Amino acid sequence: MIRSSVSPTSSARAGEEDLGALPRWNLADLYASIDSPQIATDIERSRSRAKAFNERWRGRLAEEARKPGGGELAAAIVEFEEIEEILGRLVSYAGLVYSGDTSDPTNAKFYGDIQGEVTDISSALLFFGLELNRVDDAAMDRAMDANPALGRYRPWIVDLRQDKPYQLEDRVEELFHEKSVTGHGAWNRLFDETMTSLRFEVDGETLALEETLNLLQDADRDIRRKGAEALAKVFGENVRTFALITNTLAKDKEISDRWRGFEDVADSRHLANRVERDVVDALAKAVSDSYGSISHRYYSLKAKWLGLDALEFYDRNAPLPGASRRTIPWTEARETVLSAYRGFDPEMAEIAGRFFEHRWIDAGVRPGKAPGAFSHPTVPSAHPYVLMNYLGKPRDVMTLAHELGHGVHQVLAGPQGALMASTPLTLAETASVFGEMLTFRSLLEKATDKAERRTLLASKVEDMINTVIRQIAFYLFEREIHTERRKGELTAERIGQIWVEVQARSLGPAVRLGPGYESFWTYVPHFIHSPFYVYAYAFGDCLVNSLYSVYEQADQGFQEKYFAMLRAGGTKHHSELLKPFGLDASDPAFWQRGLSMISGFIDELEAMDRATN
Repeated sequence: MIRSSVSPTSSARAGEEDLGALPRWNLADLYASIDSPQIATDIERSRSRAKAFNERWRGRLAEEARKPGGGELAAAIVEFEEIEEILGRLVSYAGLVYSGDTSDPTNAKFYGDIQGEVTDISSALLFFGLELNRVDDAAMDRAMDANPALGRYRPWIVDLRQDKPYQLEDRVEELFHEKSVTGHGAWNRLFDETMTSLRFEVDGETLALEETLNLLQDADRDIRRKGAEALAKVFGENVRTFALITNTLAKDKEISDRWRGFEDVADSRHLANRVERDVVDALAKAVSDSYGSISHRYYSLKAKWLGLDALEFYDRNAPLPGASRRTIPWTEARETVLSAYRGFDPEMAEIAGRFFEHRWIDAGVRPGKAPGAFSHPTVPSAHPYVLMNYLGKPRDVMTLAHELGHGVHQVLAGPQGALMASTPLTLAETASVFGEMLTFRSLLEKATDKAERRTLLASKVEDMINTVIRQIAFYLFEREIHTERRKGELTAERIGQIWVEVQARSLGPAVRLGPGYESFWTYVPHFIHSPFYVYAYAFGDCLVNSLYSVYEQADQGFQEKYFAMLRAGGTKHHSELLKPFGLDASDPAFWQRGLSMISGFIDELEAMDRATN
């Protein structure tokens, strides 16, 4: 932990020594190295197979579907999936190598080259989904009913056909596809490389983004303030670049949406998530209506605990007085999460344990490494990889639990195959947030005194506010940006103004958003990489809160239902997956049920506060 008596960087180094040996992932299960001859072999193999596939099947799918049992349509889908698997392995490996050090020009070139190759090769495959969607519905249904091999792909085919109203003629689709490398893909890369290259001066020491953001969780308020000032200074110096990226990508999306016929700025994301707009609207309304009872109430309580009239924005994630400030070693974090998983089901712990045993995790902080955390599924024939930046904070333990939840989900869904293993974002967050909840509940049960219980409860409430309240505020911010962008380009000042207004509504009067905060929108990668992704976190958290309440009341059989849900991958709609648990996301009361868990934790914290005064 960083102390005010030493400089931030020297203290951070001391903390790193306390962490123990941090794993660095072994990517050899994908390819031995970026110079591996197998990479060139796979590129050429997929290129020739894609070309042959195009020549054999283009223009034939409707005719094939009319044959008994769909003719050879099932064989065509199997071949398509096999080629997609090869391409997925290539692009996954390149992305992971790049994430390990985005500042390395060799990695950047390798990533860009592979992206270009895969885009070029997959252009020959683009016709397949478009042409399948032009097959008559009745003919396709008859073929799937008659042929089990084709029927196996029914979930993928049905899912694919939801895109039918928005697909364009083949040549336009090919143009959109090929220009993605020089369009939104290039702007995404510019954002990543710019953000990774930023350096922040704090007390004469030079820090990267993750290290500087970490200062906002320091126990010393002066260090938090200095960290915030350093972030604001550098973000402000680069805000025009980030405004240009944001404006360009928002316009790029508007062009695509207009051509495809999407009405609302977020409809394309809802379609990709296979979730109805009214369900997301109900979620956003339920959360925004709860600002007062959750975030406003909690931050007022926290200001009181810290002895402040109001929190500055850099106090929001400050540790509570009396909270443990020790650095949590990596081995302890590992056992904490695996123990919690094991308490739920041994199979869950066994799968998560593979990530440690086989070096599927990259945990250390180092220059050039991508900030944040993720679990990348790669391809079903391999396994997922987890990236995080572990600094020994309690939140880092929860991040580990979160990403391993994703990893377990991805391992279980893998047998569905390359076309059906992927889960919509709304459900992709279920296992990750459930893993966090298991870990939190395990720690809460072991709490030995009221002070420890208060700290754990407050920490969980803050995580839930960050996951639910903050992410819906992010979603509403994006909605305003994309809506206003349709009328013309937004200045950096205007984006900052919208940011502060939306955040102020969500955080409430107990949090002051002082000078500098107006540029803090710049570092949120989801706005760039996946517009409107963020509501998936709130969806997942509220869903898990409801799911966990079912688990607490279930006598038996919950684990089997839960694993069945994860194994389904992308083969079922959220309504079908939640039905065995008696849950329905289209019911407005569903969201209130999830939010009430957060309110209940705050109720307990207020009661504890009254009891001590």
